[in-house]
Amino acid sequence: MFRSTHILSGATLYERPAQSAQAFQTALSGLKTRQRAFASLSATERAAALEAFGGRLEAESGRLARMICEEVGRCLRECEAELAKSVELVRYYARTAPELLAAKAVPTQAAVSEVRFEPLGVVFAVMPWNYPVWQILRFAVPALCAGNACTVKPAPSVARVSAALFDLVSDGLSDGLPLMPAWLSHADVEQAIAACDAFAFTGSADTGRRLAAIAAGRLKKSVLELGGSNAFIVLPDADLAQAARDACYSRFRDAGQSCNAAKRIILADEIAEPFLRLFLAECAKLKTGDPLDPATTLAPMHRSDLRDKVHAQVRDTVAQGAELLCGGHIPAGSGFFYPATVLDNVPPHSRMWQEEVFGPAVAVVRARNTAHAAELADNSPYGLGASIYTADEDAARRLAASLHTGAVYINRHTSSDLRLPFGGVKASGYGRELSEFGLYEFVNVKTYWQNKP
Repeated sequence: MFRSTHILSGATLYERPAQSAQAFQTALSGLKTRQRAFASLSATERAAALEAFGGRLEAESGRLARMICEEVGRCLRECEAELAKSVELVRYYARTAPELLAAKAVPTQAAVSEVRFEPLGVVFAVMPWNYPVWQILRFAVPALCAGNACTVKPAPSVARVSAALFDLVSDGLSDGLPLMPAWLSHADVEQAIAACDAFAFTGSADTGRRLAAIAAGRLKKSVLELGGSNAFIVLPDADLAQAARDACYSRFRDAGQSCNAAKRIILADEIAEPFLRLFLAECAKLKTGDPLDPATTLAPMHRSDLRDKVHAQVRDTVAQGAELLCGGHIPAGSGFFYPATVLDNVPPHSRMWQEEVFGPAVAVVRARNTAHAAELADNSPYGLGASIYTADEDAARRLAASLHTGAVYINRHTSSDLRLPFGGVKASGYGRELSEFGLYEFVNVKTYWQNKP
């Protein structure tokens, strides 16, 4: 069952049953026919179809943002930012894809030799609840630009906004966008992977491992974005006030439910105490409440089980020797609220260091020197991103080069930019989204060689 409920009242906002495997296969057959027609268009024509969809998305962005706020629980301004970035994503690829997908001539002894980028076919995706518009479009838009069709299984708890998003696509069927929902039960996912030509997944590492094994067994190309536990490194010469503000924003925005957030703060010994005073002062400014209220800065979590897991991680880590500086309790009242929680001197073997903490709690450790900071940062199963705060640019670059992550940000919190690839290593998955690298993930890079008759 796909069912959306109001984050505070618990009232049902939308529900629909899962479709049968047979109904999905019938719809998929029609999608494959549409894909072949869509792939026959030029890249410029496909980009025009995306541009038209981007206009519809922008026109409905306010309505969709409010839906996300009510279903997911993130602050309304955060949901509005998600929609704005999603519209920007569509227009970025509509603008850049035709040139990036153009055949590339390669000089050889042949009369003509070139590389072409051709679609794989139909890409099946399983997407999460935390950014229900952005996550779908981040995968689907570049795949569509390349001439693929996409079918997406949305998270069951954000069914209403997912249906509204696909309705915007349906409104533009004359534009030829082959993007359809897959309202499947979990039990039918394996069959869907087998029936399609490639697979994309964003979610937990455990689920990603299982689904990647299914795709690999069918020899299907896959791209996985499996979360992170980003290190936030503060060296002795950093601007501590700026670092504290950025750390607080990165960790507690979206109620801490972002894969790319700062989750482990690594402090040089000599600045640990002054940084923590500034950081705790920033945390104290956060205000919980109705996510529709502009005054709210720390939204409720999405579900009770997610809050319970974070709380268990916090309790276990304290039991292993960490010091609780603030938060760490489940408040009374309705809504799945959890306070900004900071743990100092966290043991590197503890749950909060070795697991992804998907909620508003952060682990802090002290580093003896830069080499020790790098060692602590890489002591994690995850490798999505990291931040380094220092006034020494050369030292920052050397440290950045030593970190085993998909991205490093210097004097800035981790985020994503349409023009740069996004993805990780280790348990954070493989493959890239965004930029030209995301565009090339779901293409057949085909060699053409032609001799003179």
